[in-house]
Amino acid sequence: MPISIKSAREIELMTEAGRILAIVHEEMKRALRPGMTTKDIDRLGEEVIRSHGCIPSFLNYNGYPASICVSVNDEVVHGIPTDKRVIREGDIVSLDAGVIYKGYHSDAARTHAVGQISSEVEKLIRVTEESFFEGMKYAKEGNYLYEISNAIGRYAEKHGYGVVRDLCGHGIGSHLHEAPEIPNYEMNRRGVRLRKGMTLAIEPMINMGTWQVDWLDDDWTVVTRDGSLSAHYENTVLITDNEPVLLTLSK
Repeated sequence: MPISIKSAREIELMTEAGRILAIVHEEMKRALRPGMTTKDIDRLGEEVIRSHGCIPSFLNYNGYPASICVSVNDEVVHGIPTDKRVIREGDIVSLDAGVIYKGYHSDAARTHAVGQISSEVEKLIRVTEESFFEGMKYAKEGNYLYEISNAIGRYAEKHGYGVVRDLCGHGIGSHLHEAPEIPNYEMNRRGVRLRKGMTLAIEPMINMGTWQVDWLDDDWTVVTRDGSLSAHYENTVLITDNEPVLLTLSK
């Protein structure tokens, strides 16, 4: 699939999809507390998405059975919400969500602490977010994709963390997953040259231990192989001829 360059109208629609998704994340963050189930979070997220006239991007996507991916502790991504999984004090919870607004997608993820966590775990969440913004320094027209990937990977690895290699970011637009794939680790090849009008979902997935991961028997939930904690941070990004625009970040 060729990399699509979005028109002014498409950017307008994706900007609104991103604005709404930022609201969804704020609402979920506000509600997250010990005693909730992961399915409670999913129900809330879907309710907020639909209240803004949008459709959840993830629901039934390739058979995924929920609107919000809710991944707890050693779960990296794609955790399936259930009424049996209760959120507890000291957990870290990664919430990954997408919305479709008038045919266009946005995609974003955040990792939140529930109650008190150690300074080591706080650092993991912080460095994961910071690694994204290290990549953003290179997200502008004329640069190459690998410059984003390298900056993310180097920053996380400098702190001693494992950078997940089995999963990556992606282009986004009228489809949830478009070209190109966007690794979060150092690459030897340059990849594509960035052009104004590209829209990318860039999403570091960073583990406290090894970068290696496994899939659970549900064929969706990805967990760290060594059982270490994992954090996830993602925004939908518009490439311009100047600084990138983060469509899913609350202003």
